[in-house]
Amino acid sequence: MLITSRDNALLRQARAVRDGKADDLIFVEGLRLCEEALSSQLSLEAVIFSEEIARKERAGKVIEELTQICDRVASVSEKLLESVSYTKTPQGIIVLARRPDTSEARLSETMHDTALLVIMHQINNPVNVGAILRTAEAAGATGAIATTNTTDPFSPRALRGAMGSAFRLPIWTGPSYTEAINWCNQRGVVSVCADPDTGVSYTDVDWTESSALILGPESTGLTDEETRSARQTVRVPMHGSVESLNVAVAAGVLLYEAVRQRQSVMNKQ
Repeated sequence: MLITSRDNALLRQARAVRDGKADDLIFVEGLRLCEEALSSQLSLEAVIFSEEIARKERAGKVIEELTQICDRVASVSEKLLESVSYTKTPQGIIVLARRPDTSEARLSETMHDTALLVIMHQINNPVNVGAILRTAEAAGATGAIATTNTTDPFSPRALRGAMGSAFRLPIWTGPSYTEAINWCNQRGVVSVCADPDTGVSYTDVDWTESSALILGPESTGLTDEETRSARQTVRVPMHGSVESLNVAVAAGVLLYEAVRQRQSVMNKQ
């Protein structure tokens, strides 16, 4: 098929967004994620899809909806889409969307007396960031904070791991660790971090009050100073010679303890 200069311009822009060279847009790839972007009512700028995927019933319906709200649309060959795709195997469809609001103000709007937050501090693996956001949403978290030098929650790999949660969960990006802790303190949010040397089990902490779970770098964890800055430290018991859990797994264990305690309180009311 003939590729117009307009299509080429869109493909160049898509590559720039994919490579993190366009701060105002995010790169959404794959039918499931594009469906999530659509249902989450993101501001969609453009859609690129392959001729092959357009022939499939489910994809065809999604593409029809996308083209109704996107002025910039390109139908290309599978080979050409491969040159834009972030994955080794092209997913057949790509959407460029406006980056969601990641300001402190948006997160503040969601705060209430039993807020449950996740603070991701210098976590550099986008797969872990995505998994944490997905788990946080599933656990009913209020929102998340990604400190400076944490992987962009809206990078292509992080978005794949989050499976749409990044579109819906309020996320404040860019504050320093100290700024995030002070923000919590000012709002009466108890900051909690895991420390293998503490004597307090994670099940013995009161998670029913407003809480912020702090998750540190995968390789080094939080520094002693950062740990002391938290209001509460907890320990997750481990057997054998295991020294630590994957940060996303640890997030799941701790967040669902909060869910258990909060549900127990609700059942007694």
